[in-house]
Amino acid sequence: MKFSLGIAMSPLEQLPELAKTAEECGFSGIALPDSLFYMQEQAAKYPYTPDGSRFWGPETPWVDPLIGATAMAAATSSIQFYTNVLKLGSRNPLLLARQVGSVAALSGDRFGFGVGIGWAPEEFEWCGVPYARRGARVDEMIEVIRLVLGGGMVEFHGEFFDFGPLQMSPAPKRPVPFYIGGHTEPALRRAARVGDGWCSAMMKYKDICKTIGKLTALRAEYGRTDQSFEIQVVCIDRFGRSGYSELAAAGVTDTIVVPWVFDGLGFDADLAAKQESLHRFAEQFIADPIGVPA
Repeated sequence: MKFSLGIAMSPLEQLPELAKTAEECGFSGIALPDSLFYMQEQAAKYPYTPDGSRFWGPETPWVDPLIGATAMAAATSSIQFYTNVLKLGSRNPLLLARQVGSVAALSGDRFGFGVGIGWAPEEFEWCGVPYARRGARVDEMIEVIRLVLGGGMVEFHGEFFDFGPLQMSPAPKRPVPFYIGGHTEPALRRAARVGDGWCSAMMKYKDICKTIGKLTALRAEYGRTDQSFEIQVVCIDRFGRSGYSELAAAGVTDTIVVPWVFDGLGFDADLAAKQESLHRFAEQFIADPIGVPA
């Protein structure tokens, strides 16, 4: 099982050095979250906390994940980057295709595109995009972005997006993997149908196991069980060698961790202290790889 570093809510000036240290320590990737803005009042509940409240505030730092990935890629040579997840619904697919293609090129094809719809009506409406029918719109956006990133002259004529022949160059040298986020039935179906993997938000182990079971059944329904498929999770109740072994046995391929939190440090902790946490975690769990229990 692989380990990715979650860099959510870290000061932006720390990101290149954290990426360098994570690469030195043997982390396989860096997971970049997405938040467009903090609205003073929210029209919908945040779906990943028990009471629907957000666990960050208006001053919490967030980097645009595509810009963050590019900056960290420039400071590293082998570690992978992926969005976990970029809120697709409020954005334009052609502009995103240009951005994703640029990140892929500048990183040496070390980028994976984790996408979700987005939970906040304000992010849609204030960016000039309707909140209604967002799921169908995102399905078409994924189709558009994949088409354009495939290279060559392409055109598209759909319900939401329509354009004549165009080409964006350079195209990625190898296909950018699409990881689909979300816990709902439509999100899981989307992941099983078109994704190269699935990304979780914060989940308990028992819910992760249930979800992996659903994804396995859905992938069989869509005839995709013979294709590779990543399971990237943020588990909130399994830690240590035994806990990570349980996750591996359940089918998790990549666990996203924030080692300094395990050491009692805040997201705004000193860079050197965070780097010490990364080294300590790597010595415990990466230098001696986690296996599946017998």
